[in-house]
Amino acid sequence: MTSALAHGLQSIEIFQDLDPDDTVALAAEFRILELKRGEVLIRQGDPADALYVVVSGRFSVHRQGRSDPVCEIGPGQPIGEIAFLTGGTRTANVRAMRDSLVLRLSREEFEGLTARKPSIWRSLTATLGRRLAATTAAEVLPSDPRPRTIGVIRAGSRPVPPAFIRMLTSTFEAGARTLVLESGTTALGSGVALGTPEATRAINALERQYEAILFIADAELTPWSEKVLRHADLVLAVGAFDADPGLSPLEQRAADFLAPEAVRLVLVHAHRTRPAGTARWLDRRRVVMHHHVALDDAADVERLLRFVNGTALGFVACGGGALCAAHVGLFKAMVEAGIGFDMMGGTSAGSAMAAAFVLGSSPDEIDRALHEMFVSNRAMRRYTWPRYSLLDHHHFDQQLARYIGHVDIEDLWIPFFAVSTNLSSYSLHRHRRGDLWTAVRASSSIPALLPPVYTAEGEMLVDGCLLDNVPVGVMHELKSGPNVVVSFMLPQLERFAVDYFELPSRSELMRRAINPIRRQDLPAAPGPAAVLMRSLMANRQDFQRHMRPGDLLLMPPLPQDAGFLDWHRHEELMDAAHRWAACEIARHVAARHPAMAGLERAVSSA
Repeated sequence: MTSALAHGLQSIEIFQDLDPDDTVALAAEFRILELKRGEVLIRQGDPADALYVVVSGRFSVHRQGRSDPVCEIGPGQPIGEIAFLTGGTRTANVRAMRDSLVLRLSREEFEGLTARKPSIWRSLTATLGRRLAATTAAEVLPSDPRPRTIGVIRAGSRPVPPAFIRMLTSTFEAGARTLVLESGTTALGSGVALGTPEATRAINALERQYEAILFIADAELTPWSEKVLRHADLVLAVGAFDADPGLSPLEQRAADFLAPEAVRLVLVHAHRTRPAGTARWLDRRRVVMHHHVALDDAADVERLLRFVNGTALGFVACGGGALCAAHVGLFKAMVEAGIGFDMMGGTSAGSAMAAAFVLGSSPDEIDRALHEMFVSNRAMRRYTWPRYSLLDHHHFDQQLARYIGHVDIEDLWIPFFAVSTNLSSYSLHRHRRGDLWTAVRASSSIPALLPPVYTAEGEMLVDGCLLDNVPVGVMHELKSGPNVVVSFMLPQLERFAVDYFELPSRSELMRRAINPIRRQDLPAAPGPAAVLMRSLMANRQDFQRHMRPGDLLLMPPLPQDAGFLDWHRHEELMDAAHRWAACEIARHVAARHPAMAGLERAVSSA
């Protein structure tokens, strides 16, 4: 046992400089420790009185005041070695993400050993110095490991449909070496009890042989189901959509020690028709993401797999008023190239474009809708008495409802989000559930031009561009993987040759307005709507700090004289963006950009 452990320690970086005799002596002092999923190994602020090495399993590292993990630690890696060797206190909490085994070396045992063998201390401190220098020289970013053990449990009143398990298995096997484990498996060895360290070792040994392991839980909460919940990196709670949505015993047990982000709700449909009533499932659960899967469409399970393995492709649409017609041209070029998206979201008019895309509207249909709404029906040209807004919001709302309709976001086949600005809490509001029209209307609620949207809780929501005009950061909060991100190089409009003191008073303006001849003498200054739109665009968030290496930024060139309210130029903007994007996509495909890896996907319809 000691010699095998010594051999294993030699593969760990901080022990690599030890000579063989010292490694054997060190291995003899370690003690094995078993932790169940959710148990805390190290608490921030405690004395660093022991050194740990992960034998099997996985741990997450969290610092107080941060919701996201700093990093994750897997087999063969040390835990807390810097604080231990420097004699400090713990700088983070370390929690078991699944049933795990670690080796523990206490400070007393370590000090006794180094007193007998000082060479161990000299070697470890030299290695520690190099690691500290490397850590200081480079920024350490949170790791984003893909889950390798996926549990499948029953959600709701019915067992997981066997057809779904077959589809999921074949989809996993098509892309990775996959092992499926069910109750009664002999893969763990004969006579191995599920609750023992031997079972944990056996499962982790299998993980080293396969790229993915699917654990299929029993329909009820059995010892095997308990092991699945404790060992899976990610749990898929799978329910037949038309079943009773009450929590199953397995879901209730999962809620005891699994974080919401470790569980995905998968709702299975016999056929691909528009869902209705997904809220009845979500109201009873705390899940970060849910997915609809039709048993007659393999593309849904393929999309689910991309979300699981961190390769789901997102589309992020920015705000920009009438300039957002360029999104349609970009999307058209991507459709023609065969690019399909797994999730979409946006801000302001960009949220409306993304909503139209997930609803399955073609680029040409969207272009016609823009003409009817903004040119023929003058949705942003009908002014009203400015008690609540400058524009007649009833007219605008009716036009928007014609094309967005009334469907709940959670019922969409493709996940969607919109962002608005919450003026009650001065924070970003993320629309992930509820009426799609309301989300788009709130995200596009230009202050003063349109009234805010008020929630049932009395919160005031206005245009999302005030806080986040390019919400790529929100997309990264919801999923891993690459994204196509759209932003605009804003046209540099000419300076305005306007004499401020020539601007007429109210009475003079009224006299000139009713006189066609004198109306032509009004100063050529922009109106309040144009000034407001340009003011909003001036406060653009530095979104590029949220960009990640796999993201692709598209910034189509726009006509220099195009304005935020020039909806009559929608076709011109769409065509120009389409031509530009076709060339850009070909260039990025040739360069093998990660966001172009989805070219073989069929474009998904809503």
